[in-house]
Order: sequence, then structure tokens, then C-alpha cells
Amino acid sequence: MDDLIDHIYEAAFVPEEWDRVLRGINEISGSIGATIFVFSDNAPPRGRTLENLQPLFDEFVKGDFWKFCDSVQRMCSLRPGSFVHVDDFMTAEEIEKDPVRIRLREVGIGAHICSAIPTPNGELITYVFQRALAAGLYDQPAIDRLDYLRPHLARAGLVAARLGMERAKATVSGLKALGLPAAVLTSSGHVLTANTLLEEMSDVFLPAARERMSIVDPAADALLQQAIAERRGAIPLVRSIPLPGKEGRPPLVVHVLPLRRAAHDIFSGGDVLVVATTFSPSAVVPSVSLLNALFDLTPAEARLATVLTSGRSLKIAAGESGVTVKTARTYLERIFRKTGTHRQSELVALLKAAQPLSGGASKNG
Repeated sequence: MDDLIDHIYEAAFVPEEWDRVLRGINEISGSIGATIFVFSDNAPPRGRTLENLQPLFDEFVKGDFWKFCDSVQRMCSLRPGSFVHVDDFMTAEEIEKDPVRIRLREVGIGAHICSAIPTPNGELITYVFQRALAAGLYDQPAIDRLDYLRPHLARAGLVAARLGMERAKATVSGLKALGLPAAVLTSSGHVLTANTLLEEMSDVFLPAARERMSIVDPAADALLQQAIAERRGAIPLVRSIPLPGKEGRPPLVVHVLPLRRAAHDIFSGGDVLVVATTFSPSAVVPSVSLLNALFDLTPAEARLATVLTSGRSLKIAAGESGVTVKTARTYLERIFRKTGTHRQSELVALLKAAQPLSGGASKNG
């Protein structure tokens, strides 16, 4: 799995590596089909698939064909925060008549599993895997393996979507192509290079060539330094850090991504990429959906965190989330670990720092 995760982060900047990644995920999940889709409000879907599904993928992304597929519309609407069986959310009649499913059954493909990754700039990235008709449904161990990879797919997908699934050519051009404030750091946190968009954000960052990067906000800077210093292990890394908005600047999320394999070479031997994104909720990605994607929370954890952000006590939040207080405490400990906080007051302050995250929570939670 560690080797596969390295390739996932490499694929963020070297799109040819997505084939290796998708084949690797197929192998560990018993799949024969794998596709990445990127959906946005005002553009046809784009993405990447393996050779066996390329003709259908090309047909799917052209025109309005995808708009008539119940399976696609259902997943875009639900935005599942973990990998789920698509058929669990469709009727037998919908499955039978769905245009994409008809075409896939013709080539021997049956069960579908999908997860959605909302991005702060309003796009929705979906990862879809399929099994052969004769293989039946996905078992829980296969789903667990996919969910283990989901946070890494989320980070890599964010960068790949911004690059338009094209290869980053070199350090400077690669940062420019992102169209986002970004910097490349060494493993010790020293800045190798930063693009002009980040250098102009002196109210947020304090970067300097060959000096350590830091964030002006002390709490956010502590999370940044923790994310840079940590290594892959049993505890998920804190890699998405919210920053409150100020007059003339919207709220931000700072993402910390490792640079692996060829990406390490592309970015002049850098070890870490720091990218800042603004919040841009859209019709495809309402603001409340970002909580799950940004902090790798499960749907249940995201629901509890959303209620807590509105000021409820843990007992009341547990009731509104439909879980026991004991279960809520377990979720809260996991939320602390994933957000880098230690107390409920810290968590609430952290999430309220980016109001679009909690906007509409009572309506959608």
C-alpha cells in the first residue's frame, strides 16, 4: 500500500502514472474497471480511465450523454464521503435502464463502487471502480482498502484537476500551471521556490528563499509545521489547514502534499508542496460537503463536527447526529486527530475560522 500511495502522489503531477495507480487499485480491490471523473458547473466532465473503458469514456464525456445516466446523477447528488455500492442508491428499474450500465453489462462489467471528493474551487472528483459481472459485489475488506487510500486520492486529485490532467513540466512552470499560490519545500520545511501568487500573500505566509516557511496565524502555523515534520504512519497526517478570511481576502485552506518519485524530480528535489485554495462552493459542491473532503472525516464524523460547529454540546450533537454519547466521544477523538486539535473549543474555533465550511449546515446536515 505504501508503494501505491507513492504512485498516487506522483500521478498528481505525472498523469501517465494514473494508469499504474488505477491498475494497482484494481488489483487490491478485485476490480476490472477504473475511472476518474472531474465534474464542474459549466464544463463537460473530464478525467482518465484505463484502456478497456476508453471508448465508453470518450463517448461519456462528449455532449450530454452523462446527464441521462441515473447512476452518475445520483452519485453527484449524494457525494458519498466513502466508497459505496452505487446500486444501493438506485432502484432495480434504474439499474436496468441506465445507459452506461447497459453498455458496461455488454462488456461483462457489473458491480460499481464510487466515492466523491469535493474540492474548494467547486469541482467534484469521483473515483469509480467496477467488478466483472461474475465477481458479484465488493466485500467489506475491499471497501476498507479503498477507503484507506481515499485521503491520498483526494489530495492528488485536487492537484491533478487543477493541472487539467496534464504533466507538470518543471518547477517554475509547474507552480504557474497550478494557478494557485504554491511553494516547494524541503523535508525540513525550507523553501526551495514559491510562485508569485504565494509571494504576494504576505498577510498569510512568511516565505523566504532557503528559510523555513511559516503562516502568520500561530495556530495554523503549528499545524503546518506538524504536517511537514510528520512521516507516514498509523495516524493520518494533518494536511488541510483552514485560515479565517479577512477584509479583502476570503477564507483559505492550506494543503500539504508529499512529492513522490518523478514529482520529486520535477520539482527540483523538493519533498513537500504547499498549496493554498479559496472556498468556492458551487451547485456541484455545496459548502457543507467540503468538511468531509478537507479533513478526511468519515460522513458520520463530518455530521458530528458540523453540529458541534453550530455551538451544540457533545450530548446534544450526539442526539442530533443519531448516535450515542459514547460513540460521539469516539468520533470526536478521531476528529481531533485528523484536524490537529485537542479540545472541543479548539475544534469549533478551527472550523468556524472558515465560515463557508459550516454555512448551510443545519439545512444539509
